[in-house]
Parts: sequence; structure tokens; C-alpha cells
Amino acid sequence: METTTKNSSTPAWDRYFHMTERGSNLGTEVRGGIVTFVTMAYIVVLNPLIVGTAKDINGNFPGGGQDIGVAISLVAAATALVAGLMTIFMGVYGRFPIAIAAGLGLNGFLAFGLAPYMTWAQAFGLVVIEGFIVLLLVLTGFRTAVFHAVPDELKYSIGAGIGLFIALIGLVDAGVVRPGVPLITFAVYGELAGWPIFTFVFGLLLMVVLVALRKRAAILIGLLVTTALAVLLETTQKIGGSNTDPAAPGLENPTGWNLNIPAIPETLIGYVDPTPLFDIDVFGAFSAIGALAAGLAVFSLLLSDFFDTIGTVTGLATEADLMTADGEVEHLGEILAVDSIAAMAGGLAGTSSNTAYIESASGIGDGARTGIASLVTGTLFLLAMFIAPLTKIVPYEAAAPALVIVGFLMMTQIRHIPFDDYAIAIPSFLTIILMPFTYSITNGIGAGMVSYVAIKIAQRKSKEVSGLMWIIAAAFVIYFAVHPLKELFGL
Repeated sequence: METTTKNSSTPAWDRYFHMTERGSNLGTEVRGGIVTFVTMAYIVVLNPLIVGTAKDINGNFPGGGQDIGVAISLVAAATALVAGLMTIFMGVYGRFPIAIAAGLGLNGFLAFGLAPYMTWAQAFGLVVIEGFIVLLLVLTGFRTAVFHAVPDELKYSIGAGIGLFIALIGLVDAGVVRPGVPLITFAVYGELAGWPIFTFVFGLLLMVVLVALRKRAAILIGLLVTTALAVLLETTQKIGGSNTDPAAPGLENPTGWNLNIPAIPETLIGYVDPTPLFDIDVFGAFSAIGALAAGLAVFSLLLSDFFDTIGTVTGLATEADLMTADGEVEHLGEILAVDSIAAMAGGLAGTSSNTAYIESASGIGDGARTGIASLVTGTLFLLAMFIAPLTKIVPYEAAAPALVIVGFLMMTQIRHIPFDDYAIAIPSFLTIILMPFTYSITNGIGAGMVSYVAIKIAQRKSKEVSGLMWIIAAAFVIYFAVHPLKELFGL
């Protein structure tokens, strides 16, 4: 990590955020914060389409009503509110350029794995419990100890795997890679068909050139130019969305825009009161589905949140060159504490567990190095509560190129892995490939850690495995065996 010598002339706020020390400046931090927001603003739209369109055991949408439109608006407002407050908290307390928002995967588990078997208030209560437990693990130092127990090579593989994962997310978001039969389909009907995919290809090539030429603000310039192109194409060609009914499965217009239609909205300002979601039954799920089933649900949430964040922080810190010589992340305890409180806040506000976002890498890739960038991102999320229509201008096809470029930047960490040492190379390989292939950071980390311990046992070098790594590997074995255990005990 490059640092600049501190001196008495440096403003106190600069010293607090380590801005000059980390070789950054205010303009770069502001720009990086904007880039991160633009890259992940989709969550304000996407989270409501997952959480806001699911029904609980009583047939109610979040907020207790029967109107899907009202539920989507409530969840959108709450998503922006919690993301804004927690990201600002991360900037002030964690002093790191990480943005917080409702966790993808976690929200799907909440909407489709928990809510159908209990009320929304009870489901959100489990999220609160999970966040509280993770916070206790942070305060006791256990979560930080886990970070230190992971071999450095596996940490690098986590960063590289996340890079591959985030690049795949970009390709899927843009419609270039589509799940289907066969397993993966290239674009539309096997061809790069439609103006939206043209927009993605244009944006990707533009960013590739700008990044290769080491241009400042390359990612932000690419996002803005590509979004302008998308708006122009929609205005002149009337392309429309890929699915006109967000709650319905399938694609009605396979060559249309994904998620957002890039048109200037008629209404730019609006506000929805999210407080109807703030109705939580913390322990109700234990009576609704039984103590054992509720405990397993909390364990699943906890393990996913726990290791997703460790992987995300490791990858982002390495990408930002903010790892110390001895492999430490500055303010790690504070960063993990904010993330844990964010999980609780997401449950209390009815949006699902909030967690650190790997898309923060887009701002880091554009130069962000301090918590000031998070202050900017968080403020924009709060403004999104009032100008939510503007967040719907940027389609996936305009934002996805940034994810692909950031994926490349993070994949470069693979150079630190000694692939001639199979004992660490194979676990690293499994970590890297299973993140994108299973669409889960947690699955990749778990496979890497379990295989690492298994190889050490086979080599009769189990003494090289720390006590904490034994515990982690055992926890992941249970995590992967949850469904067989449920069948065994008749749950």
C-alpha cells in the first residue's frame, strides 16, 4: 500500500479518513462514490422485485397488504433508506470505500425459503437474530480471528473468484449469458441480437479502451456515455423491456432492456413512507416452524452473511491495495461491526439482511480508497428515496460493462497463488470456479476450506491446520449437508 507521510498541515478530517495517506484526493473519492452508486443502484429496483413480490403464509405481501404495487414501493423506499444509512455509517466508522445494501441471495432465501412458511414479521425477525449473533461474534473478536486464520493464498483465491463471479454477473445482467437449456445460452437465440446487447458491447469496448489507456474516471465515463446511448436508442427505437410484468416469469421481449427501460421518467420526485414494514416478530418463527427448523434457518443466514462479507472485504482490500504487509485490513473490526449492524437493520426495516457489496469494487477501480466515497454513495442512496425514478434510467446493459472490467481487475490477484503447490492450488481453484458456477461466494469459500483441510489430513500434515480452520471446515460440512440432515430428522 502506498502511503504519504503525515504532517501537521494535513486537515484533521483528511487524517481521520487517511485520504492523503492512501494517495487519494477529494475529487477522486467523490467520483468513486458516484461510480459505486450508479453500479449498484439497481438494488433499489431489484430487491423490491424479489422481496416485494413474494407472499407469506397468510398470502400477504411485505407490509401486511394485498396490493403488490404498494409492497414494491414500500420495499424500494426501505431498501434505499437502509442502504443509505448503513453505507454512511461504514464511511464514518469503517473508513473504507464499501457500500452496504440488501444482500442478493439472502433476499431470495428470505422471500422463497422463509416467508411462505411464516409471516413476514417472523421472517424478518430471523434476520434480526442472525445479525445480532454475527455482531456478537465481531465484538468477541471471533469474526476477526476467522479472517486471520484463513491462509493468505486462499484469501487471494477469494478475491480472484469474486472477480470471476462479478464478471459473470455483468454478462448475465446484460443478457449475453443466459441460464437455460442447455445449461448456458449465448445471448439471444445464440446471437448478439438486439439494441440492448449492442449497447453492452459498445460500453464494454469503450471501458476496455479507457482502462487500457489508464484514463482517469474510465468507469464513470463509460457508464455515463453508455447510459446516454441507451436513452437515445430507447427514444428513437422504442425497444421496451424484456418483461413487461416484473412479477411474471419468462421473457416476453427477449431483445428488450433488462430490469430498467432507459427513458426519462415523467415524474422525477416522489416519496414513499416505508414505516409499515417496521413490524417485526423477533422470536415468532420458533413457534411457527419449530425451534430446530428456525435454528437451521438462522444458521444458514449467518454462515452465508459471515463468509460473504469476509470474502468481499478481502477482495476489495486487495484490489484497493489496502492490505498491510502482514495481511491485515485497516479498521477490520469496525468494518465487520458495521456489516453486522447492517444485517440487523435490514431485518428491522423489512428489506432483508444488508451486507457489504462487491460492486463497491467499481468505485475502487475508479480510484476510491477511503470512507469518503461511502459517504457519497450513502447520500445518493438516501436521495434515491425521493428521486427513485432516476435510478430506473440506467439499464443493466449500461452498468454491466463496469462489472466485467472490475472482474478483470480482481482476477489479477490469481498471480499470487502458487499453482505448483497442489495442496493450496486445488482448494484455490475450487474457490475460484465455484463462486461463479454456483452463483454463491459462500459456496466457493466453503469448498476451498473443506478441501484444504481434507488435503492436509491426507498428507498427514493436520498440525498445519489451525484450530479455527477445523471449526470453519466442520461448519461448512454442516452447511453443505443441511438438506440431508433435514431428511434424516424428518424436518
